[in-house]
Amino acid sequence: MISVVLVDDDELMRAGISLILNRTDGIEVVGEAANGASALLVAEATDPDVVLMDIRMPGTDGIEATRELTRRGPRPRVIMLTTFDVDDYVFESLRAGASGFLLKRAAPETLIEGIRTVAKGEGLLSPAMTKRLIEEFTLSSPRPTEAEKRVQRLTDREREVLQQIGHGLTNRELSEQLFIAESTVKTHVKRVLSKIDARDRVHAVVIAYESGLMDSGPDSPP
Repeated sequence: MISVVLVDDDELMRAGISLILNRTDGIEVVGEAANGASALLVAEATDPDVVLMDIRMPGTDGIEATRELTRRGPRPRVIMLTTFDVDDYVFESLRAGASGFLLKRAAPETLIEGIRTVAKGEGLLSPAMTKRLIEEFTLSSPRPTEAEKRVQRLTDREREVLQQIGHGLTNRELSEQLFIAESTVKTHVKRVLSKIDARDRVHAVVIAYESGLMDSGPDSPP
């Protein structure tokens, strides 16, 4: 059973999402909050697997709350909810530790699949808008030296793998692109995430762009 906490200052929005999730096998809403400060208290009391976090709320917003939840440990995973598909706050949320984001107008099946994906420890690289956001906001911001140091720990092959992850390639696509078995790709990806201290693939993409790795090589995957 995947436990979920809903955080949104719109009570009607929370009620609608809660209704959908509680009717879904394997998912249970264990708490709700109307702002970031309350979210921290509810998360501490319920220890959920996933938090669906609105970005813009009065008081402590979703970004601050996500940053604090991430600081506390690997659980829960946070999915940001946003009204707009291009929003500078979304990238800041990913940098704060979110595992991805979903549009509030997303179809119920997209929401459910996103929760299940993140609960497994994976990042939400879909929709492709995530990559667009990272490209738009990271490349125009100062480059953190910490990200560069992390990427320097990688071998040439691992840097190549990270670069392709940055382009949004799946393990299967990586296998075809690098002419190696998918099982070998999984081993490379696991090592890359470990060496750069990335929580998941989304965090790895952020680090890849922040480090400047994506400035080199082809602008798009072949």
